[in-house]
Amino acid sequence: MEKPLAPVIELTKSLISRMSVTPEDAGCQTLLCELLSPYGFNCETMVFEDTTNLWARRGTSGPVFCFAGHTDVVPAGNLELWHSPPFAPTIIDGMLYGRGAADMKGSLAAMVIATEQFVKDFPDHHGSIAFLITSDEEGPFINGTTRVIDTLEARNEKIDYCIVGEPSSSHQIGDIVKNGRRGSISGELAIHGKQGHVAYPEHVKNPIHLAMPALAELSQMHWDHGNDYFPETSFQLSNIQSGTGATNVVPGHLNAWFNLRYSTELTDQQIVDKINAVLTEHQLDYDIKWTFNGQPFITEPGTLVNAVADAITSVTGRETQLSTSGGTSDGRFIAPTGAQVVELGPCNATIHQVNESVSCDDLESLVDIYYQTLVKVLT
Repeated sequence: MEKPLAPVIELTKSLISRMSVTPEDAGCQTLLCELLSPYGFNCETMVFEDTTNLWARRGTSGPVFCFAGHTDVVPAGNLELWHSPPFAPTIIDGMLYGRGAADMKGSLAAMVIATEQFVKDFPDHHGSIAFLITSDEEGPFINGTTRVIDTLEARNEKIDYCIVGEPSSSHQIGDIVKNGRRGSISGELAIHGKQGHVAYPEHVKNPIHLAMPALAELSQMHWDHGNDYFPETSFQLSNIQSGTGATNVVPGHLNAWFNLRYSTELTDQQIVDKINAVLTEHQLDYDIKWTFNGQPFITEPGTLVNAVADAITSVTGRETQLSTSGGTSDGRFIAPTGAQVVELGPCNATIHQVNESVSCDDLESLVDIYYQTLVKVLT
């Protein structure tokens, strides 16, 4: 007789089998509610436009310890490249395969199983436990966590401590914990010139020639020195488009797209002002469309960081490393409310890839880490 699967593996499989390609939830949150409600959680569904969100809370007093995450996944891509169907969870050599296994249905399952065990062991724990789950993290992220936070803020319902279940680990479970993220701001720049024949340069204004000195200056600009938690701010051009396709026509416009990942040493307004100053100094006729993707945030060592680090050492015997590298996460919407926020989840080597997978042993360890963190914070 085969050994029965651990509860966290069974739940992860159940979640993977639901085809919740962003912004679809596909019943994942309903399943989570069915599991949490018997343990005293009040489950509140918040639907904004095409996005389903869940706010589940056990308790009415503070502090509020929140698990945050998302049920939506990225598309599977070319199905022929998967060695097993992406929404038919399959275990091979101790690895659980399926879209969302690592990002982040495994984390969701570990959060729920750890919470169930904690409530059984400590039914009279301090404060409250909450879950903030969205189906709009992999998509435009405009009707998900940010809208839930707006709702909570409007009724003065505060989160004190939050673990976001993003796959933070690099090589071993818990080797990396994200205790902050860089800010992200994007710009779509249009440089206006005057179109004409290349043989008559006196009658044209070449936007390519005009833009290059300014773009070169911006790409080489030293923005800040970073600090103990963040590297120096980085400006990166991602696309440049111009020209009509003809070799004898000077184009009338140049479009450039860029992004800055920035530290807490800068504000988005300072970035906007510096870029406008450079473009104006070069006497360019331009327009910019700005997209503000998120402010930088940091959670310094304290109650949550220390509890998570101690739990990782207790379960794995290893010390963790704090990091702010990588892209953005929904933590950027939670941290500005004053919450201590960290990201802790499984290894991220296969996220968004064909044959996404997670170690079954790692998921069981993650349950223990989440459980020990709850013990350290709420007892």
